[in-house]
Amino acid sequence: MKNIIAVSAVTLASSFAAPAMAQDAGIAFDGPYVAAMAGYDNINIETPFGSGSDDGILFGGVVGFDKNINGVVLGVEGEYADSNVKESAENVLALGDRASLKTGRDLYAGMRLGGEIVPGILIYAKGGYTNAKVKASYEDANVLVTGSDELEGYRLGAGVETNVSGFLARLEYRYSDYGHYESTGLQPDRHQVAALIGYRF
Repeated sequence: MKNIIAVSAVTLASSFAAPAMAQDAGIAFDGPYVAAMAGYDNINIETPFGSGSDDGILFGGVVGFDKNINGVVLGVEGEYADSNVKESAENVLALGDRASLKTGRDLYAGMRLGGEIVPGILIYAKGGYTNAKVKASYEDANVLVTGSDELEGYRLGAGVETNVSGFLARLEYRYSDYGHYESTGLQPDRHQVAALIGYRF
């Protein structure tokens, strides 16, 4: 009887322990996460008469959710970012005029698709909608106009991520295109390299 009780106790304990161990082990690149972000930001402005660019520091935060299905990772994410970039262009609508754009908050919502190339290492591509707030000014010999506006466009990117014990580290490149800005002939776009550190729940 004692042997039967002992075996039953071991069997019962094992049945509870197995799911607990499986839960502790978890699935890589699966579930919700939050992350802080910092990196390099470059704004380029094309005009009918030429182009100009400036760079600066990118910073912000990301929230997202991934689902890992047999090593294929599909996710959604949202981002709030800002930077200290300001760019000006001359001879935009007429010789001698000047237009300036200073970046403000940048919102992004999109999806990403990736796969584990080796256990614990994910490569992915991403894409979605971006909305950047800018402060703009335009001046020529007769007028000075200032104001703020929002640039809408799309973002594409790719990166690599590792995830250890719930903590994630990510390095990615992103390109954002905002099309033509109103009727000014300005065509702003953006190149960024971002590093993210976060935690997956």
